[in-house]
Amino acid sequence: MNKQEILSLCEKPSIKETQLKFDVGDTVDVHTRILEGEKERIQIFSGVVIAKSGSGTREMFTVRRIVGGEGVERKFPVNSPKISKVDVKRSGIVRRAKLYYLRDRVGKAVKLRERKEVKVAK
Repeated sequence: MNKQEILSLCEKPSIKETQLKFDVGDTVDVHTRILEGEKERIQIFSGVVIAKSGSGTREMFTVRRIVGGEGVERKFPVNSPKISKVDVKRSGIVRRAKLYYLRDRVGKAVKLRERKEVKVAK
């Protein structure tokens, strides 16, 4: 047994059963559980997915949004129990795996073209 097989066996219990369905360029709402004292509430972080990285339990995705004219990025682990769900608001057409070039853009230049859903008729 090599290292990769051992690592995958150790990671298997920590990986979520239902995988999140989104890609780089999608505008998403990430619902995160937050503990404040003894109360638990859900906080929503919405923005554009600009990167995905890692694999297995180390898989992460980065979401970027503009707050008060300032860019804010946040990295989330895909398999974290703190993430309750990820809603895809719109899908963007992109030709790159990492959208770091959006950091330099301002205003309407940040917008990505929307991917239209194509219905196949039988």
